[in-house]
Amino acid sequence: MVDVENTKKAQPLTRGAGLLLPISSLPSPYGIGTLGNEAYKFVDFLVDAGQSYWQVLPVGPTSYGDSPYQSFSAFAGNPYFIDLDYLVEDGLITKGDIKKYPWVSNVEYVEYAMIFESRFKVLRKAYENSNHKEEKSYRSFLKDNEYWIDDYSLYMAVKFHFDNVEWQQWDDDIKFRTEEGMNKYRELLADDIDFWKFCQYKFFEQWNRIREYANEKGISMIGDIPIYVAMDSADVWAHKELFELDEDVKPINVAGVPPDAFSEDGQLWGNPLYNWPKMEETGFEWWKQRMFSNSKLYDYIRIDHFIGVVNYYSIPAECKNAKKGEWRQGPGKKLTDAIDSAIGEAHIIAEDLGIVSQPVRDLLSETGYPGMKIIEFAFDGGSPKNDHLPHNYTPNSLVYGGTHDNETVLGYFGSKKVKELKYCMEYLGVKDKKDIPSAVLRTAYASVSAIAIFQVQDVLELGNEARMNTPSTLGDNWKWRMKKGALKKAHAKKLYKLAEFYARLPEHRSEEE
Repeated sequence: MVDVENTKKAQPLTRGAGLLLPISSLPSPYGIGTLGNEAYKFVDFLVDAGQSYWQVLPVGPTSYGDSPYQSFSAFAGNPYFIDLDYLVEDGLITKGDIKKYPWVSNVEYVEYAMIFESRFKVLRKAYENSNHKEEKSYRSFLKDNEYWIDDYSLYMAVKFHFDNVEWQQWDDDIKFRTEEGMNKYRELLADDIDFWKFCQYKFFEQWNRIREYANEKGISMIGDIPIYVAMDSADVWAHKELFELDEDVKPINVAGVPPDAFSEDGQLWGNPLYNWPKMEETGFEWWKQRMFSNSKLYDYIRIDHFIGVVNYYSIPAECKNAKKGEWRQGPGKKLTDAIDSAIGEAHIIAEDLGIVSQPVRDLLSETGYPGMKIIEFAFDGGSPKNDHLPHNYTPNSLVYGGTHDNETVLGYFGSKKVKELKYCMEYLGVKDKKDIPSAVLRTAYASVSAIAIFQVQDVLELGNEARMNTPSTLGDNWKWRMKKGALKKAHAKKLYKLAEFYARLPEHRSEEE
């Protein structure tokens, strides 16, 4: 049970700036970014650039489709992010063990299928050479994470046992978690279960090290959590009663958003919806545990699709699109009170994009949670009342050029005709379309929003070849990687000057100046 503190209103944000770079996008020789040396180099770059924040995407283990927003667990870390060179330094594997397998054919994109085939073989070798069970820190890790670690590790072991099919296709004894079934697979897969615990131990060991390094350098970590969890996850399998499932453990209703100007069919996400009455009956214990766990990872926790806390879109599971859904009332402040009671010194950021009703605005006001503004959304329509125009911002907010779901700034504005950009260019004070990306950066830094965040792709002024995700599509997402050495001293100098000019330098740096 998570200790409950008195609920409180969020503290004001500290003015500053930061960069959004997923762990997966860091350079590394092993096909995907890790928590290794390049992560530390990125922290050093942030310091040199006068930044205060490093925002990442969700760090959970990814499933089919490779989306970090569809994870096997709301608590676990992604084994792909365990740095292999550090395992060599720990004496658990050799360089030769790594070189046995292919890792990458294109340094600019993650090749998930190749990594899946290689990564776990090397991690298994490290596990076999490890004496972690004798380590006091390992026993402490298991105790600190006892709420989820056993269920997750059993889930992963059984999943691999059944050739990675979703848990709804497992044999009934383990699908329904009968006592006989649980005992049977705990005994049958004991070694595999221990392997998955080892992977989590190493992930959190390396994560805690980089976070401590970042914090010591004055860099706060901003994490990101999806409001919903994947159907094929340890969370739904282990807590079926907390979700809208029928007797055959199939979803009754699923999550999504209704049709809008961007999608005539809406977005059918497919995540199972929470059984909110049951959640409330348990005192929102699962949410408290989830948020407590995330507060150990991050200094700031961004809740994706926060509006679903207040009102959420429910779509019958049999529907092929999101046209026939209906809006329902969420738990609102009952849930935010539970969240606030569990996160200690961490802070919440509300992703309040989409259809923002008055009750959502009221809850944000009551909790003090900061919301988000996106400059890419600012100029469509040419209305000076657009909430995303900088003159309409409030200090308790974060401004982004764009998010992981958007085009890059260069891609977005570069694809538009000059006639379409007339209002934008007048607002930003530029006469040439090529000057828009730099003007967007400067305008965000100049705004009253407490925190300005830009994707690294936008600092590098890359086009849509570097886009992270195109919603409602499969196959080409979550792959972009930064080339080694792409961020230069000139980039750091430019960001530092902007942070200095617009009072976004970390407090200690400002005092030094």
